[in-house]
Amino acid sequence: MILQALEQYYRRKAADPDSGIAPEGFEHKEIPFIIVIDKNGRFVDLQDTRERDEKGRPRPKSFLVPQGVKKTSGIASNLLWDNHEYVFGCTALTDEKDEKKRQKRLERIPEQHNAFIQRLEEDFKHNPPESLKPVLSFLYDTNEKEKIVTNPAWEQVKEAGGGNFTFKIDGDTVPVLEREDIRRYVEGLSAQNDDDHTGICLVTGKKEVIERLHPAIKGVWGAQKAGANIVSFNQDSFLSFAKEQGLNAPVGKTASFAYTTALNTLLSRDSKQRIQIGDASTVFWAGEKNPLEDALADFFGEPPKDDPDRNERTVRAFFDAPKSGHSPILEDKTEFYILGLAPNAARISVRFWHVATVGDIAKNILQHFEDIKICHADFERPYLSIFRLLSSIAVQEKSDNIPPNLAGDTMKAILSGTPYPATLLQAALRRSRAAQKITYQRAALIKACLNRANRYYNRDEKELQMSLDPENTNIGYNLGRMFAVLEKSQEEANPGLNATIRDRYYGAASSTPVAVFPTLLKLNKHHLAKIDNKGRAYNLEKIFTEIFSNISDFPSILKLEDQGRFAIGYYHQRQNFYTKKTEETNHQQKEAV
Repeated sequence: MILQALEQYYRRKAADPDSGIAPEGFEHKEIPFIIVIDKNGRFVDLQDTRERDEKGRPRPKSFLVPQGVKKTSGIASNLLWDNHEYVFGCTALTDEKDEKKRQKRLERIPEQHNAFIQRLEEDFKHNPPESLKPVLSFLYDTNEKEKIVTNPAWEQVKEAGGGNFTFKIDGDTVPVLEREDIRRYVEGLSAQNDDDHTGICLVTGKKEVIERLHPAIKGVWGAQKAGANIVSFNQDSFLSFAKEQGLNAPVGKTASFAYTTALNTLLSRDSKQRIQIGDASTVFWAGEKNPLEDALADFFGEPPKDDPDRNERTVRAFFDAPKSGHSPILEDKTEFYILGLAPNAARISVRFWHVATVGDIAKNILQHFEDIKICHADFERPYLSIFRLLSSIAVQEKSDNIPPNLAGDTMKAILSGTPYPATLLQAALRRSRAAQKITYQRAALIKACLNRANRYYNRDEKELQMSLDPENTNIGYNLGRMFAVLEKSQEEANPGLNATIRDRYYGAASSTPVAVFPTLLKLNKHHLAKIDNKGRAYNLEKIFTEIFSNISDFPSILKLEDQGRFAIGYYHQRQNFYTKKTEETNHQQKEAV
């Protein structure tokens, strides 16, 4: 199903001349350096294609090149492009510290360069294009190749540590491999079939030549830089009926090219149809062109630094669409695919795979943002990205510390409208106790987890509101509110206090209330007595009495869900204190005017 959907996506993009997707037999590849030669094959210049990106880092220009070979431990050359060792047999950049390895690598370089030349001679042996002759003349002439390392631009090559090279004839605007005569010839090569292994393709259902080694998938975070595979057989135990490699799961060459090209395009650095969620590199596409393909990254990803409000605008437009009478996306029946991939040694593991209509996914996304909506400070963003939510429960709030499976499970819950994983609630509470702090992000997650579970399993529990709910009689919620009031009394009694009861007692108060609340109540009497503003002390005692009327006894232990409600009760009450103070200040300012 995954490969079929990717193959269909490639066919859709290939039919669009403006899509820019690579045609069969080609791929887009970054080539940092171009060897410029004249029509007689003499060296003219070494051209650096790199430009500075938004972060000031040099980035090579991308070209449409003949598809690269599957690199293994053996020697295999690409056609008309490759690294410095293959293209002109350069040994100057060999920097192995181990002398034996260095010597072995130096001995290998002439073989690599010969393989590059032989590949050209073999593939172009029938009526070679005229533009290939200068390249071959250059490659046969050792003196011309040696001129490269004396060119001033060689310093940039050394700084970059090498990279891929290709050729351009002086006066041309494009490299040799992008010339029309070369492209037509390569297209003819890719159309030639090898009849050794034919069979029924599992993706298309047609009889065709079966791909033995599938092209590598690149761009999955944490996977090997050279790429990895979804379909591979790298152990004898995976083989059956004496079949080798890809013959165990027959996929035709055209289908193999189509699905890998589609996936590599979706995973590319400039793709707008990918986001990183924990360790899962997530890509998405529709059965036909759809606005959700461009919008989904804005729902869940981080906004660009030059447009920090992009996510908020996208989500707000989604919420406001029904109000303005424009809600076709919620009724859109177009199929939509979301694929989460994670690294796993030489292979790629599928973290999650979700297929639904655009309308269903849109509804579930809106429900997710409704579920995480909670009161917050004015400077906080109204809509939280999944990156911010998951980072808030990671150790030191670093994205690298997000538990591997949790990101994928959370994304699946959002897209399918099912309960968030139980481990998400546990992680949010555990992080809150460790940090002794209930942040906006963690409060939003806890509220969403509890409300969605209640709704899904039809539990008889009152739904947590966006802001303070005095009518909520849950013991955990009211204990949280009380803890916030006790902390506020301490702060009012001791202005400028560096640490409060939260820093010492929050963990115990939220899990074993009976162990700490009697002590905290005794302390509260002293705190109220120390407050100079007696009106303020009276108001705090009034709120305390109101909350205490909902508490018959202090439980010896709170179950996990009530620990979550404790956190929300505490957060709501703290936000309420701040909100009231802001409103009072605004009122006083208006009276002064």
